[in-house]
Amino acid sequence: MSFDTDHTDSDALVTVIVPGRDVEAFASEAISSLRAQTFDRWHAILVDDGSLDATSDIFAEASRDPRFSLVRHDSPRGLGAARNAALDRVSTPYVGFLDADDVMTPHALELLVASLTASGSDVAVGAYVRLRPDDRGGYSAGDVQPWVRAATSPRRTGTTLAAHPEVSGNIVAWSKLSRVELWRRHDLRFPEGVLYEDQIVTQRLYTHARGIDVLPDVVVQWRERADGSSITQHTDSVPVLTDYLAGLRGGLRILDAAGHRAAARSRVRLILEMDAPSLVRIAQGHSDPAYRRLLGAFARELVARAELEGLKVEPAAAELGSAAALW
Repeated sequence: MSFDTDHTDSDALVTVIVPGRDVEAFASEAISSLRAQTFDRWHAILVDDGSLDATSDIFAEASRDPRFSLVRHDSPRGLGAARNAALDRVSTPYVGFLDADDVMTPHALELLVASLTASGSDVAVGAYVRLRPDDRGGYSAGDVQPWVRAATSPRRTGTTLAAHPEVSGNIVAWSKLSRVELWRRHDLRFPEGVLYEDQIVTQRLYTHARGIDVLPDVVVQWRERADGSSITQHTDSVPVLTDYLAGLRGGLRILDAAGHRAAARSRVRLILEMDAPSLVRIAQGHSDPAYRRLLGAFARELVARAELEGLKVEPAAAELGSAAALW
């Protein structure tokens, strides 16, 4: 690992960590969205995770601006390791994340910082939308999806996971701002060497937070790449499914261990409604029986838990239960 630039800004309140690998088509837009922020007391750490394309050049050019620092990995280490490398260098009170193929909305930092400053909470969580390919060859932002709305609307300040268990459904790293003190106090780190690394650390943030603010405002536009190269577009891969299910299980274990039964129930319900049906459809036509075995084992766990909790989720639970019995 090499550190190319190390700017500091004593006036900054927020550090935004921006990891990226081989995202030359999108990195400039992500960087521009930071420069367009209405809140100007920020610093960004760009992490080039072993890129082989022009991402390295785009990040290097951005780091000529003193608001940006650059960390370069000589070879890819993965998203979790990239974020951790930047976390070690944060010196501001607040930290947030932005993947280098996504876009931060102009008022995002202003809204999140204002909320945390006024409430004293540890974490502020905003809404997000998908950027999907459109028929003009570009990308268009969609609407806030129901599960995102359930986590972030209506506006709440100083709430907790016990009082608002639906916030556990917002499991992405990049739609929130948190106090660095919270990360340091509980030694929070992203898992390394796996995909879906944000699910576990996000639930740990929620379980340890003394207060959580939720904002219905859209703070990030999350890109679904036209070329199908996003990790979330590869859930038909056995290795991706393995990490996906590990992330779901791990997040539930964190909630269980902390005694947040209502939040765990909310997550089980959401997994049944949102994750399970699409995975079952993939498994039904998948050529590798290992895929069905992996999903079948998870399905049996999930359906048994839903029955134990008395959850009534249809038709997803029935579909998943039937598939699990066959696999």
